[in-house]
Amino acid sequence: MSDEPAVRELRLVVTAADYDAALHFYRDVLGLTERGAFASADGRVTILDAGRATLELADPPHAAFIDDVEVGRRVAGHVRVAFQVDDSVATTAKLAAAGAQVVAEPTRTPWNSLNSRLDAPGALQLTLFTELDE
Repeated sequence: MSDEPAVRELRLVVTAADYDAALHFYRDVLGLTERGAFASADGRVTILDAGRATLELADPPHAAFIDDVEVGRRVAGHVRVAFQVDDSVATTAKLAAAGAQVVAEPTRTPWNSLNSRLDAPGALQLTLFTELDE
């Protein structure tokens, strides 16, 4: 068995009805860098770099626990996207000003991070988290 990983990249593909608004939000406001953009006669796609990717799998009881900690009630669907940011308080305000709906303001979690929850373009629910040192 090789020590090389079988998967080289995790790419989350989101179909956004308002492509331009979603692109502006994730690229220009959140700050994901553009790795490539492609167009065909039928449409457009842009690949944005979100840094290191991981796949977090949770069973339903633990997903409910995370929602309870971050929001106070069960709100996430089948998929939730989490971004580690330097300042979840400032980034939450910045994304809200750009049209995201704040579901829960930043709150300290038992796993020592400051997490907020937003409903964002592309019908995605986002967690913004900042790892705390103390």
